[in-house]
Amino acid sequence: MAINLQKGQRISLKKEDPNLNKLMCGLGWDVAERSGGLLGLLTRQADFDLDASVLCLNPNDKLTSKSDVVYYGNLRHNSNAITHLGDNLTGQGDGDDEQILVDLPQIPDSISKLVFMVNIYDCRKRKQNFGQVKNAFVRLVNLGTNQEIARYSLSGSEYQGKTGMILAEVYRYHDEWRMAAIGEGIEVKNVQEIVNQYC
Repeated sequence: MAINLQKGQRISLKKEDPNLNKLMCGLGWDVAERSGGLLGLLTRQADFDLDASVLCLNPNDKLTSKSDVVYYGNLRHNSNAITHLGDNLTGQGDGDDEQILVDLPQIPDSISKLVFMVNIYDCRKRKQNFGQVKNAFVRLVNLGTNQEIARYSLSGSEYQGKTGMILAEVYRYHDEWRMAAIGEGIEVKNVQEIVNQYC
């Protein structure tokens, strides 16, 4: 049975699933309905395009190269250990809106932490922020068994005005991988601004 994580909680992936090698990180979201009858329909805003990305950090919590950022513009890490399955432009539909596959044994030793992040594409032009998003979640699934290991739900008023979010971290701890639920809202206009914070 999957663990529902709370903000700041950490778990051992090895303890939760000793046979875990390949995992899928799924991200989902819905857009809050606008109220206001006909006026609300006439002023319906553009679709929300949330972009998931993974930063592959070295032991100093820094990016070593541009290829260590996996996102819609770079769908596969050069080690083949991390693969982004593509960009969802609207968030419509049930279940995961974007998925990232991770092959833990294939991750190079030079990478000690994977930071899973999301930002709203073209947020300033569209005047969008995470206060307008509901039912957002990140989850980890064992691809070998198709069993969900952990889920972290993070919609809430504390993200009003925030245009990016650090969702979770998967990191090395001695001889195992662990996960931390972060849920930190940030104000950025694009992926590059996120990347700049880790250079």
